[in-house]
Amino acid sequence: MEALRWRQVSSLLDQLLELAPAQRELRLAQLRAADPALAEDLQRLLAHERESQEFMAQPLWTAAPEDSRVGSRVGPYRLLRALGEGGMGEVWLAERADGLYQRQVALKLLRSGYADSGLRQRFSRERDILARLQHPHLAQLLDAGVDLQGQPYLALAYVEGEPITDYCQRLQLPLERRLQLMLQVCAVVSHAHANLIVHRDLKPSNILVTAEGEVKLLDFGIAKLLDDEAARDNASHPPTEARAFTLHYAAPEQVRGEPVTTLTDVYSLGVVLFEVITGRKPYRLRRHSDAEWERSILEVNAPRASAMLLRTHAEATPTLAARRLARRLRGDLDTILLKALQKEPAQRYASVEALAQDLRRFLEGRPIHARPQRTLYRLQKYIGRHRWGVALGSLAVLALAGLAVMALWQMQQARREIARAQAMQDFTVGLFDRAAGVRHGSFDVRQLLATGQQRGEAELADQPLSLADLEGVIGRLRIGMGDYQLALQTLDHQRALLEQVDQVPPPLQLEAVTQRGRALRMLGRSRECVTHMTPMQAL
Repeated sequence: MEALRWRQVSSLLDQLLELAPAQRELRLAQLRAADPALAEDLQRLLAHERESQEFMAQPLWTAAPEDSRVGSRVGPYRLLRALGEGGMGEVWLAERADGLYQRQVALKLLRSGYADSGLRQRFSRERDILARLQHPHLAQLLDAGVDLQGQPYLALAYVEGEPITDYCQRLQLPLERRLQLMLQVCAVVSHAHANLIVHRDLKPSNILVTAEGEVKLLDFGIAKLLDDEAARDNASHPPTEARAFTLHYAAPEQVRGEPVTTLTDVYSLGVVLFEVITGRKPYRLRRHSDAEWERSILEVNAPRASAMLLRTHAEATPTLAARRLARRLRGDLDTILLKALQKEPAQRYASVEALAQDLRRFLEGRPIHARPQRTLYRLQKYIGRHRWGVALGSLAVLALAGLAVMALWQMQQARREIARAQAMQDFTVGLFDRAAGVRHGSFDVRQLLATGQQRGEAELADQPLSLADLEGVIGRLRIGMGDYQLALQTLDHQRALLEQVDQVPPPLQLEAVTQRGRALRMLGRSRECVTHMTPMQAL
């Protein structure tokens, strides 16, 4: 049956299953009048729905069958209690009863009445697959055989645990611990792939976590041997056959009935990872039916997990925990999930190990391979990975830069002081060299100061700090000579010059204020002197 035809049949089957028996028959009659072949397909599927379910589709930890066989023997084992059942198989807790040794096992049996050749072949294939696998995160095959009544059985290590999603939710595990559990899952699935085995039914109920936090992968009942010619010949099945996988975790190629590969398991792991992280499956359905699930798997692109978290809480303000988790998912983990959930197998991770590598790189703060390796992205990851080292290094760089700036400022200050002193020295020597009467041993001091002030204003016009220094000297000398009013005018000019300078040396500023205060006091302007001097007490 073609995929388009199957989608039509599947949608109608969902509708019929929701109807009461009488209404169902009436609807079938209407469909038969319009399309007899379609009605025949639906009639056959309805009969199949009544007669059987998926083989071992129910989780092993629920739906235990009530049976009077408790205490009976199957080969060398005694049945203790039923653990779970599927449409055609059962799992029992059993113990060794032949006295060779004592051990409890999970005993997998075919239900009586369903042991046809096809199921026996599938049962034998699971035995062969489990015999090829040895891994600490796998429920190991301990024994296999057929009892005297012809009942085939598989004895596996009994695992006490709960589905990985329930375990994470119950303990409210942080994101890092959830990813570490998924790395255990990836390790055992990679081991299966290395042995040319595809699981084909990865889902939380087949991934248990023990009380010690160890992952155990169960149920290779529909697994495929990649090197098995018979399996390869029957790799694809018409959609009308009993579905041997769990739809919610199935890859698009499984829904379309196309051959499966290791990339099929990559997709299923992506769905499980999405649910482990967010607590939700990737697709939001308009109505809960198989047809709607198939449509979503085949046609709807998976959303970003970070957006799904916030959209889940759209009815109310998202919790702080949800917002924080969404921020952590945004970027790398969103990219990892979207790559694993690509519709086309070639666009997914090339292997489960490649998916695991990106999960490890995320946990280690390294750039993931699924994102473009841009310089800024790699720099961000490096800083995140070496946060303390970068912080300390930045502080060291800032400290060195501060020291360098301070040293440069001090050097500039020293140069400025040297230049100012040199300018004063050159000016003073030149002033006395040119002063009339110096060579004859007599000169007018007041005239000399007036001449010096005029020459200073001309020659030091581009050096306001040096000119202010000169004005201070002249003002101080005029106070000593009793020319208080002239001294105040000179010191006022010095004050105006200092206001033009960004950084005035504190000693010069204090000297300027002091001398101006003296001039005011000598002129009898004591109150003004106090007002002028008070703000400078801090200096």
